[in-house]
Amino acid sequence: MKKRNYSNHHPSLTCHLWKTSTYLVSIIVRQNEITWTNETVLHSLPALTLLDMQRNPFICDCRNAWFVHWAESNNQTQVAYAYDYPCNYPDDLKNTKLLDLDTHSCSVDLGVFYFISTTSLVLLTLLGSFIYHLLRWQVVYAYYLFLAYLHDTKRRNRQAPHQYDAFISYNTHDESWVMRELLPELEGEQGWKLCLHHRDFQPGKPIIENITDAIYRSRKTICVITHRYLESEWCSREIQVASFRLFDEQKDVLILVFLEEIPDHQLSPYHRMRRLVKRRTYLSWPRVGEDTRVFWQKLQVALETRDLPAEENPILTGVERQ
Repeated sequence: MKKRNYSNHHPSLTCHLWKTSTYLVSIIVRQNEITWTNETVLHSLPALTLLDMQRNPFICDCRNAWFVHWAESNNQTQVAYAYDYPCNYPDDLKNTKLLDLDTHSCSVDLGVFYFISTTSLVLLTLLGSFIYHLLRWQVVYAYYLFLAYLHDTKRRNRQAPHQYDAFISYNTHDESWVMRELLPELEGEQGWKLCLHHRDFQPGKPIIENITDAIYRSRKTICVITHRYLESEWCSREIQVASFRLFDEQKDVLILVFLEEIPDHQLSPYHRMRRLVKRRTYLSWPRVGEDTRVFWQKLQVALETRDLPAEENPILTGVERQ
């Protein structure tokens, strides 16, 4: 057996190695700057019988968890004075012993953790894609129903009086009809106070808040339905909030006015509109050359009805869809 001494020009480092002709059997590294042990190095020494690492500033964290387990369970290698190895870091573990380190939290299998994380990410991505392509409008609808519910709760708490007789929901492409026909008749001839986007929305306020405020500050909502209206995202949001108020209050607060003939099969993609049209009667703007007086009379009476349950309004007698 041969004894070697390595000082590495450092007064505090003394490393004694005892070797047989083939295998290293003992390592003594005292008063070194060793903070954690290398698993690969120790496993590469199959004939090691003695390891002395006294007075080293060990770090007591998961980096040394394997060493704690190895020192306690290895029957071949004796770790000299192992139960006296102190913890130097972290500060809250100073004056404790390395072998007292709780290693349970370090035994998580990272492979399983990565597998679960990756699988969850893939599933969430697939679920997000599914929701976006198939349920996007239902999610958007639920979101705006929630906003409407919050607004309705606040309004009930305040008991604010209605500021307008009707909010007019229309597409900008139909603004000429609203300004030329609807506004002069309802405000000019019949004396109703209407709420319009371009005139009564509060500048600088989020548009969805303006829409919700306008609907709930009006006794009724008049939706001017055309093909362009059905294709508009903002018009869709307006009728969503108005329909929520209709179903929540169970009062006749929604009036549907069709400027164009829209077959049932064209309403099919617009589930909310189709359900409303099937369950409610509506008004249709007369064709070119037909008398409009009956239309205006029905609309006037519809606006005059107050606090009636939705199903009890006898005024809107347009053809009811089945």
